[in-house]
Amino acid sequence: MLNITFFKLGPVVTNSYLLSDSETGEAVIIDPAWSGEFLADEIEQRGLRLKQVWVTHAHFDHMGGAAAILRQLKPAPKMALHPNDLDLWRTRGSASLFGLHVEPAPDPDVSLEHGQMLSLGRHTFEVRHVPGHTAGHVMFYCASEKAAFVGDVLFAGSIGRTDLPGGDYATLMTSLRSQVLTLPNDTQIYSGHGDVTTIGEELDSNPFLT
Repeated sequence: MLNITFFKLGPVVTNSYLLSDSETGEAVIIDPAWSGEFLADEIEQRGLRLKQVWVTHAHFDHMGGAAAILRQLKPAPKMALHPNDLDLWRTRGSASLFGLHVEPAPDPDVSLEHGQMLSLGRHTFEVRHVPGHTAGHVMFYCASEKAAFVGDVLFAGSIGRTDLPGGDYATLMTSLRSQVLTLPNDTQIYSGHGDVTTIGEELDSNPFLT
């Protein structure tokens, strides 16, 4: 069974997702948004083994807790990011533009690419490159669980902003139409902010998709 727990963390209330496989006790975190010590404590208290950290994109509010997780957990998990967001990662997600401090983290160990398959226990996740919010934005789709973790490309009733470095509206809309909205209508959408929604709900009511 795939267990999904999420925490709303940091100055812009970002969703960090803790996924764990009930059979193996393996876990991954999608987007260590903030409060890395808190996330590491949750892993340890639940008796889980954090295998990897998957980062949808390198804005500060999605990677701000990475350094603390790497420092606190032993052995340290592998960190995974698309290479097109590496420069953004190295500037700590542009946190300084917003007057915020993010502890620097080492470069990620795992280079994500479109079509790559990641595993958590018996569960398989497809990496899809969905640029537009940032150049290296990715999503993680688990077909067997009808679940997609889409970061900041799609929200309940909205889409990702494109006015930050690396953003481009036309590119984002292409990503949505080709990689996100083509998923089955009953796919659960776990976004970087806000509530869980479905593909069907967004196709029916999202004003940005009409």
